[in-house]
Amino acid sequence: MKKLHFILASSLIFTLLFYNEDFGLNWSIFGLLQTALICYFFQEKLSNRLHLVLVITSVLSCFAFAWYGDIASFFAMAFSIVFLQFKTQESNLKMLQVFPLVVVNGIASLGRILMFGQYIPKRKVNSGVAKQLIAYFIIPAVFLGLFLIVYSFGSNHFSSLFTDYYLDIDAWQALVLIALGFYISFTFWNYWIPEVCYEKNELLDNDFKEAAKTENQNSFSFLDIDFERRSGEITLFLLNALLLVFIATYNYEQFFEVADISKLSSATHERVNAVIFSIVMAVGVILFYFKGGFNFDEKANNLKKLAKIWILLNGVLILSTVIKNSEYVAFYGLTYKRLGVYAFLILAIIGLVISFVKITKQKTNAFLFNQMLWYVYGTILLCSFVNWGNLITNYNITVGKGVEHGFLKNLNFNHAAYFSYRKSHPEKSVNDYDFKEEQITNNQEDSFLSKALYFEFVKVQK
Repeated sequence: MKKLHFILASSLIFTLLFYNEDFGLNWSIFGLLQTALICYFFQEKLSNRLHLVLVITSVLSCFAFAWYGDIASFFAMAFSIVFLQFKTQESNLKMLQVFPLVVVNGIASLGRILMFGQYIPKRKVNSGVAKQLIAYFIIPAVFLGLFLIVYSFGSNHFSSLFTDYYLDIDAWQALVLIALGFYISFTFWNYWIPEVCYEKNELLDNDFKEAAKTENQNSFSFLDIDFERRSGEITLFLLNALLLVFIATYNYEQFFEVADISKLSSATHERVNAVIFSIVMAVGVILFYFKGGFNFDEKANNLKKLAKIWILLNGVLILSTVIKNSEYVAFYGLTYKRLGVYAFLILAIIGLVISFVKITKQKTNAFLFNQMLWYVYGTILLCSFVNWGNLITNYNITVGKGVEHGFLKNLNFNHAAYFSYRKSHPEKSVNDYDFKEEQITNNQEDSFLSKALYFEFVKVQK
């Protein structure tokens, strides 16, 4: 199939799936069909384990969106399919380039759609094609039209087959969907990769080139390599000393100082924010000093040791924050934000481990970003597969924390646990019509393509 065939087929499918429908199951079907097209027509390019993993995650994330229809599963589905398409068509380019290319193509496609020569195949119309057109279409259509007119005059019932109905089509909606479907399909199947992406692709390699291993790269033109190395040692020594003091005061406030329960929330937020900035800056320091020559400098052993100590101390800080967040959960129960803090801290630990590996194995800065991309992607996938609202509800009910009606009511996909708790605690129930019941009813009344399948398996409980 030509690019034009993929674009037109995808555009038609998009229009049929979304006409007179809300966003729902139709996105999942559209995503599955795009995945199927890639797997069928480009199966010879699906040559390694990563391709198989991306096919599986694309299918699973489509099912996740079909079930929940929420923002997390939508991004998991979109990333999976875009990653699969990119890795299938451009296997030599680093995955980090996906994100700027999506933005660039999202803008560039508005103009490139008018460059018909890029995706419409050029054909020379010969006499054979003209003869086929006349013989197979024009002549039969003329005779069919003439006999339809004759038969219509001879039978009212026959005439009514063609006159007693009209097409109830929202022309404006159809036009918008056709345009949107064509734009999405064009961007997906006929994307543009600037030449600079190929030229600079090697900058995203995990390993240094041989020339870089012997080359001393100064960060500042006014400092030679010896002064810069000593500057790095002094900087990391002072940062380690400062971080030790911070860890000591941080943990004293957490575990030994009498805490005011009413201020626990604000104190936790402040400390978590401090840790977030500390970890980001810690990774920045590592990337600054180990971007090139210092990775192979035999005189930089002290600098490497100090950097590893810096990483380990930041790991201790993260561990302390995990304990603090757990204390917060013990007092108030789980929430989406508290789970988000755990997710960030786990990713931060992974980032520090990768930074440690980067220094030990003498990898490039791009190695850190290349590896973290997959861990962040995996986190998004996990978020799309797990019913966090139900998990929070069941945990809070079990421990008797965070079970206020207003809070539980606003959690997503926790209907069965919420109804069960409300039924067993009538003193905490409210008399007004609960919007969670209305939510189920409204979703079940949606047309099939607009549904989230989760609501088909939940019943309203009075």
